[in-house]
Amino acid sequence: MNKTIFKFLWLFLVACLPLGALMAQDYVPTEANLKNRQDFEDDRFGIFLHWGIYSMYAQGEWYLNTGGLNNEEYSQAAHGFYPSRFDAKAWVKAFKDAGARYICITSRHHDGFSMFKTAASNYNIVDGTPFGRDVLAELSQACKEEGIKFHVYYSLLDWIREDYPIGNTGHKTGRKGDHPDYNSYFNFMKGQIREILTNYGDVRALWFDGYWDHPDGKSATFDWRMRELYDYIHSIKPACLVGNNHHIATIPGEDFQMFERDLPGENKAGLSSESVIGRLPLEMCQTMNGMWGYKVADLNYKSVKDLIHLLVRCASKGSNMLMNIGPRADGTLPDLSLDRLKGMGQWLRQYGESVYGTGASIVPEQKWGVSTQNDKSVYLHVFSCDSTAINVPIIQKIKSVTALQNATPLKYKTRKGEGIVIDMPKLEDEIDYIIKVELK
Repeated sequence: MNKTIFKFLWLFLVACLPLGALMAQDYVPTEANLKNRQDFEDDRFGIFLHWGIYSMYAQGEWYLNTGGLNNEEYSQAAHGFYPSRFDAKAWVKAFKDAGARYICITSRHHDGFSMFKTAASNYNIVDGTPFGRDVLAELSQACKEEGIKFHVYYSLLDWIREDYPIGNTGHKTGRKGDHPDYNSYFNFMKGQIREILTNYGDVRALWFDGYWDHPDGKSATFDWRMRELYDYIHSIKPACLVGNNHHIATIPGEDFQMFERDLPGENKAGLSSESVIGRLPLEMCQTMNGMWGYKVADLNYKSVKDLIHLLVRCASKGSNMLMNIGPRADGTLPDLSLDRLKGMGQWLRQYGESVYGTGASIVPEQKWGVSTQNDKSVYLHVFSCDSTAINVPIIQKIKSVTALQNATPLKYKTRKGEGIVIDMPKLEDEIDYIIKVELK
């Protein structure tokens, strides 16, 4: 072969290799997946449920770890787990009445107990408890009947299995930790995930947690193999959305980005310092009180007003809010959580158009509050105002300015190049005074 030709071909191949490698890393979502993403963004409000045998101890979902308990003794709680008052239809009806559009339930938390029928282990609610009923199946069916979307939480880490390589947590649960086998554990997870995706109806999303147990999760010492797992999920159900609470930037293969206890762009909880806001749909999860799982002593529930403000702030940043409830061991939802759900539902029935199907607005956050927007309107959410008018930096042409509560026209003046000034009534005890600005 002519040396010049050989050199040209060699340079061509070398130049193409990075592109080929890059293409191999690309994840191209299907049309059905993109449709699910859009529906997910429009929903804006979901309910998170942390429920497992840890509710028997009423000390939160981390009690096996924080209590320094032996896992064999801890697991005895399964033999007495009998949530006789659990009613999937009543739960889902309460969530729907609250204005939630989807739920996400813990199928398996870090304590290794599965809240569904699985062939991978008898340590599950059907085979390992006197209750003997499949919680995931009943909730999935109830969601289908009520038109609520069904999401499933799944823990990547496990505090009891010997094949899970011990990470940053679960050091005092009684595991020997002398023969970790991540390949074995990875296959265990794949088996359970296949069961979830094939046995429980239309699972719109999988919500992963625990990556932070091995934060350097793609290194010479440990590799979660997340992309492999994501590709496996999409091979079974291409439309399924995948998210991971890893506290870092998104990983190729994910379909939405989540933030724990913080609005996108904030880091008050100290869990988002390495995160950057990407272009995927966003979701923020937060507790209704202070715990994810049921804790009998924690009655410090956020008020209806605070929860509505949080929901609106999420929407103003183009994010969903996934609000958590920790059910009791008997299968009931705490009374204070039901009270908050009722209050949110009443508000959303009247003002839901300012939240559902909206996103970040052309108006940035102001001293008086935040704003949301859809294709036709900007919704100004006035949380507090001591003056007789508010300045709003909207320079687009305006069709009308009205109070959303009763469609009453509000007086306003245009300040050329600066926006508008809207006359404000005196606010009394309004949770959120909403002004609808229709654009031409």
